[in-house]
Amino acid sequence: AAVDDRLTGRENLRMIGELYGLRSRAALGRADELLDRFDLTGAADRMSSTYSGGMRRRLDLACALVVRPSVMFLDEPSTGLDPTSRLMLWDAIEGLVSQGTTLLLTTQYLEEADRLARDIAVVDHGRIIARGSPRELKAQAGGQRVEAVVSRRGQLDSAAALLARYGTRAPDVDGPRGMVSVPVDGGVRLVTQVIAALDDAGIEVTDIGLRRPTLDEVFLALTEAAPGNTSRTAVGAGAANEKE
Repeated sequence: AAVDDRLTGRENLRMIGELYGLRSRAALGRADELLDRFDLTGAADRMSSTYSGGMRRRLDLACALVVRPSVMFLDEPSTGLDPTSRLMLWDAIEGLVSQGTTLLLTTQYLEEADRLARDIAVVDHGRIIARGSPRELKAQAGGQRVEAVVSRRGQLDSAAALLARYGTRAPDVDGPRGMVSVPVDGGVRLVTQVIAALDDAGIEVTDIGLRRPTLDEVFLALTEAAPGNTSRTAVGAGAANEKE
C-alpha cells in the first residue's frame, strides 16, 4: 500500500488532495468523506503504521479516489480485501461511474466484473478471446439451465432422462450431489412444466430452479480449449455513458 507510515489516515488523504490541487479545506472535507466511506473514521487520527493490512489497503484505495477523474484505471483493486471492504469499494466505484467517470478495470474476480462492468474482454495469454456484456458472455456458455436435486439417488437416471426431453443439449449428472442440470430455452414457464412432469413421474426433488451460468463458468468454458495456460485474467470496462 502506497501510504506514508509517518502520517495519520486523515493526513495521508489530505496530502493527496492538496497534491492534486485541492484547497486545504476542500482536501480535508474530501478526506473525511472517504474515511467515513471506507469505515476508517475511528482510526483517522492514528498513524497509518499502526493500521492492519486490511485497513492500509482501504486507505490506499481511498487515496486513489480523492479526485474524481474522467478516466480511471484500476488493477485488481479488491485483492486482499475482506468481503465488507470489497463491497465498500464496489459501492465507491459504482458511485464514480454514475457521476461520469469511465473505468477500466482488470480483475481475477469474475463476480467483480459481473457486478461492475458493462463491457467485458476476456484475455488469455495476452489475446482477447471474447468480448461482450455479462449477459452476452453468459449466453455463449449455454444461457439458462434447469437444475434439479433428487431426494433419492436411485431416481437420478430417471430424472436425467426426463430433463433430457426439455433440454437443448444432453443433461449433466452430478451423482455425489444427486443433481441433474440441463441447458434450456424456455424460461420460468418451462420450469413449471418440468416440475409437473417430475411430479407425474413420481420423482421427488428437494430443490429445482432456473439459473444463468456465472462468469466463472463462462471463463472456464472459453479457456478450457487452451491447455497449459497459467496466466489468465478478465478485463472489465465500465463506461460512463453510452457513446463510450
